[in-house]
Amino acid sequence: MKRKHLKHLAGTLLIFTMAFFVGAGAGKFVQSRREKAVSASAEGNWGLSFPQEGQTPVGNATPDYLKQFGAYYVQNTDDKVLYLTFDAGYENGNTAPILDALKKHNAPATFFVVGNYISTSPDLVKRMVAEGHTVANHTNHHPDMSKISTKDAFAKELNDLEALYQQTTGQPMKKYYRPPQGKYSESNLKMANEMGYKTFFWSLAYVDWIQDKQPTKEEAFKKLLGRVHPGAIILLHSTSSTNAAILDELLTKYEEMGYTFKSLDDLVSTPVM
Repeated sequence: MKRKHLKHLAGTLLIFTMAFFVGAGAGKFVQSRREKAVSASAEGNWGLSFPQEGQTPVGNATPDYLKQFGAYYVQNTDDKVLYLTFDAGYENGNTAPILDALKKHNAPATFFVVGNYISTSPDLVKRMVAEGHTVANHTNHHPDMSKISTKDAFAKELNDLEALYQQTTGQPMKKYYRPPQGKYSESNLKMANEMGYKTFFWSLAYVDWIQDKQPTKEEAFKKLLGRVHPGAIILLHSTSSTNAAILDELLTKYEEMGYTFKSLDDLVSTPVM
């Protein structure tokens, strides 16, 4: 009995020992896969996860990774400050009420525009400038910039828009850039940085760009109020009729929550902690 018991114990220990090493190996394998996944996700499509509402979301590239290229998606701060940005691909009657709401709240914003917008709506672009907003570079033709591998082709998209903006306003364009659809690569970030550009992603957005499937006011507020956080770079689309309808009330609610609005100039000039 004693010998049989000892054999049983030895067998049990062997099983546990094997399980430990197999488990450790599997753990390393999973960790390796996870690290590769994180590394891979640092290119392609900008994405966010929200582990906790009201807190800074996790981007698929870290602030430290981005800052080496002069790129941002959020400000690391506990101060209740927000940065309002709008992507403007075309004009459909919603920009004017958006500008009205911004003016009412004395809230600076950055409009990332494409060539079509400047060509078809020069008066609105001039109004943005006159009312103290920043007009920035969303490329001339809104391509998938992550698929552009040569510096000449990359630079042409940005330079052509700069020239159109200067021709329209008589002023040089601020060197702020947002990749169309958030699609990018590390080489894109390097190219933009070498051209003197700051690249801006975002830490708060929602599905507002489908013109014939606009979110309700309740759906918009659920995302834009529930997920707001200190230092947020907020992305909205100027084509959204929902945004035009709710912006005044949205900004009022942010103010009631203790938030203030600053321009991306303030973010860029803030020392990195």
